Amino acid sequence: MGEPYYITTAISYPNGRPHIGHAYEAIAADVIARHRKAEGFDVRLQTGTDEHGLKMMQKARELGTTPAELATEMSGYFREMCDALNVGYDVFIRTTEPRHHEATQELWRRMEAKGDLYLDRYEGWYSVRDEAYYDESELVEGEGGTKLSPQGTPVEWTVEESWFFRLSKYQDKLLELYNSGDFIRPESRRNEIARFVEGGLRDLSISRTSFDWGVKVPGSDSHVMYVWVDALTNYLTGLGFPDESGDYARYWPAAMHLIGKDIVRFHTVYWPAFLMSADVPLPKQVFGHGFLLNRGQKESKSLGNVTDPIALAETFGVDTLRYFFLREVAFGQDGSWSAEAIVTRCNAELANSFGNLAQRSLSMIFKNMGGELKSDLDYSDADRALFEAVEQGVAGLRESFTDLDFSAGLDAWMKAVFACNQYVDEQAPWALRKSDPARMEVVLMSLFQVVRDLAIAVRPVVPQSIDALLDQMGIASDARDYAVLGDGSWFATLAGSGFVVDKPQGVFPRLELPEDETA
Repeated sequence: MGEPYYITTAISYPNGRPHIGHAYEAIAADVIARHRKAEGFDVRLQTGTDEHGLKMMQKARELGTTPAELATEMSGYFREMCDALNVGYDVFIRTTEPRHHEATQELWRRMEAKGDLYLDRYEGWYSVRDEAYYDESELVEGEGGTKLSPQGTPVEWTVEESWFFRLSKYQDKLLELYNSGDFIRPESRRNEIARFVEGGLRDLSISRTSFDWGVKVPGSDSHVMYVWVDALTNYLTGLGFPDESGDYARYWPAAMHLIGKDIVRFHTVYWPAFLMSADVPLPKQVFGHGFLLNRGQKESKSLGNVTDPIALAETFGVDTLRYFFLREVAFGQDGSWSAEAIVTRCNAELANSFGNLAQRSLSMIFKNMGGELKSDLDYSDADRALFEAVEQGVAGLRESFTDLDFSAGLDAWMKAVFACNQYVDEQAPWALRKSDPARMEVVLMSLFQVVRDLAIAVRPVVPQSIDALLDQMGIASDARDYAVLGDGSWFATLAGSGFVVDKPQGVFPRLELPEDETA
């Protein structure tokens, strides 16, 4: 096996069905995982649902059901979303699982043994919607003088007995962590968190007594753990913690926690402090991506503007949606989506540019060469320039994807696709059929090779479509990772195997704007 690479998404709060933001993160994590697998890493991808807390109790009460029943129903929708969007997770964790209670309680015991927990009384502002505590200085004024969190959510004054974590003890260690490398990305998030911590940390209330839907505090059964102590521990639970052999020994520490920018504080202040206290190694990196906005507005259950990502995939296609999400927005920044933007972008790049390149190349081989591949070829300078342009585009995609700059990577890939289409126009193989059949064969065989390389490069983004294309090209399923790029022997082997190109089927159909979007 290759070097281990453990990547996680945030676990989604299932007090409602999934929306585009959940889909965006899951797709991005899956593309990272597939990219790393193609590089030869032993990848493990984990996602799941965060099922405890006051919000779940309140929503269940509103619906006339129990929190457990609500969690089971809604968790199913999130798993369905991942499956529908071809997110190849290895573990789907639910925080209501007994193994997760065991892991979380063990983390608590270790922090307690370190002397970092104490019992006191909490008085302060709390946002149920955010499941977060806020200092008075962080609040903003809403209509009628009401107090709101920095996210614009309602806050309420809370007074109750609570266990506290000595967060203030870890201020200097956290700042040292931030300054020692790339623990927080992108840089704007790191700067934001560093300023917050430099402003001074207060000890953190980490238990509640006003409700009982959560993980019980060991030795204090009237207390349940603060939902973020519970939720963050899921990254350990899925590896078998507290058993530190097996999957835990191989995959921890995580290579990356991929999360939304609104929960960076929990993952880069609270979580590393908990782990330091418990003497557990820290994850290597936390990446806080931006929001994918619906025509400029954030989607949320509370705003009632949620788009069903499964329905969107059914309308436009799973791979089309995956491509658009990563191509349209510079990863880490906020961006917008709309039906018009999906149709425009994907028709131009997937259908008209790469899809057309692949289909007409295979069609000309089928029609003009009987589908036969020939490998004993005399390449010209134009052919070699084509190979170089595609090699550069593929290298650009791989380098940018490793840096999580998906839009730049796909831009480099598209430049190589454009170079291929320009080559077709300049070489005009349809004319060469009569004037120079031998040259036509060289051109078509050159196109066959570069289409294969371009397909393998973009496969992490649009895997179903690319696998359908590579099937038509006779490329074996075990020869679709990056390791085969740059190996020129494959083409002679395939040509010598007797493989014949059949009449091709397009894999990127043109999209039409739905009727309800055209009015």
